[in-house]
Amino acid sequence: MSVKQEANGRRSLEVAFEVPGTPEEVWQAIATGPGISSWFVPTEIEERNGKPVAVKINFGGMEMRSEVTTWDPPRTFTRTANGWLPGSPPIAGEWTVDARGGGTCIVRIVQSLFASTDDWDAQLESANQGFASFLKLLQLYLTHFRGQRSAMKEFRAPAPGTDEASWEALTAALGLRGMSVGQRFAAPAGVPPLSGVVEYVTQDPFDALLRIDQPAPAVAALGIAGFPGGPSMVAMNLYMYGDQADANVARETPRWETWFQKRFPMPTDPSKSAE
Repeated sequence: MSVKQEANGRRSLEVAFEVPGTPEEVWQAIATGPGISSWFVPTEIEERNGKPVAVKINFGGMEMRSEVTTWDPPRTFTRTANGWLPGSPPIAGEWTVDARGGGTCIVRIVQSLFASTDDWDAQLESANQGFASFLKLLQLYLTHFRGQRSAMKEFRAPAPGTDEASWEALTAALGLRGMSVGQRFAAPAGVPPLSGVVEYVTQDPFDALLRIDQPAPAVAALGIAGFPGGPSMVAMNLYMYGDQADANVARETPRWETWFQKRFPMPTDPSKSAE
């Protein structure tokens, strides 16, 4: 997908996809804190005098804040945030919900920025690509868990080597090497209980979504995280759904923390081991 360039310096990328639900149900999923947290990362909508003014998103302890500039439920909202890197232009996001027949809606997202050169086009494309698996998760949430209570937990662990080697290590450890969409799976011995259906897989970037039926209704989002120039991190976001979502997350968290620490231990410091 290429960046659209306009004469006024606006550069944008647009994506549109169909989801089940009424406009009101879809709006709850994309424009409220609990809704966004059900398929993305912990999110809070900040209000002032009963009106939304900002969206606060928590990425692994790092908060990103964007200003709400348009709020027209259940149709459109827009927001603007600072750029990804020092000196980069602010980025704006517009979300639009259009009703369709048969109880579905089209969600249209436009990410844009203003720049006089194409220096930031790659970052715009990269952000759009990295967001793709979350949008697939949004579709899964609206299809199978729409309106349900949710709770989520992020797990991260260092993995030596390339992203490809880290992905191979993670999927092999979970018994998912060579997985394909539609495949049923059950985690092997030594892994916390986990079984269900593979819903989405890509290797550019390395991501997968697993719809879980045991030990409880959930989605596990697998991926490789990290920063440019830094070490690879194997990652899993576990989204639990239903009335027992919080209790299920509390039960599963120590199991998965122990497994990740054992399977992907923190690397030792060579300088200390030599002392």
